[in-house]
Amino acid sequence: MPQLLRKTEGQWAISEEPKSLWQSEAEWQSGQALLVAVDSEPSVEWLAASSISVDFPALTDGRGLSLAVLLRTRLNYRGDLVATGNVHEDIAHFLARCGYNVIELPEHKDLNTALQWIAPHTGFYQASVDSPAPVFSRTSG
Repeated sequence: MPQLLRKTEGQWAISEEPKSLWQSEAEWQSGQALLVAVDSEPSVEWLAASSISVDFPALTDGRGLSLAVLLRTRLNYRGDLVATGNVHEDIAHFLARCGYNVIELPEHKDLNTALQWIAPHTGFYQASVDSPAPVFSRTSG
């Protein structure tokens, strides 16, 4: 059974919440949880999804990170964005920076390791979905 990490009120924690019943793009209807592939083209219709899960086919496939950024920035999607599939603990940090607020790890992965990797640094120079202001605009003069 997959294991979940969820960001609630700015804090990441292990979640006991059951997995949603995802619908593929072909079967999905407004209000349901939507499952998309990393190569899907984001659509305004997706804004009506109760949550969106992006299925990562491989650890080395970064398209799911780009898709999350597009959903959060271009479409302004504010619902749950779930990383699922071939998700590893060592990319938890990148998933969080790109806008995922739920990470579904396979059963054989370690949730505590993933929690440690979500925020390995105290600050960043670059802007991201979770911290949109670049460093020069965050400092006080």
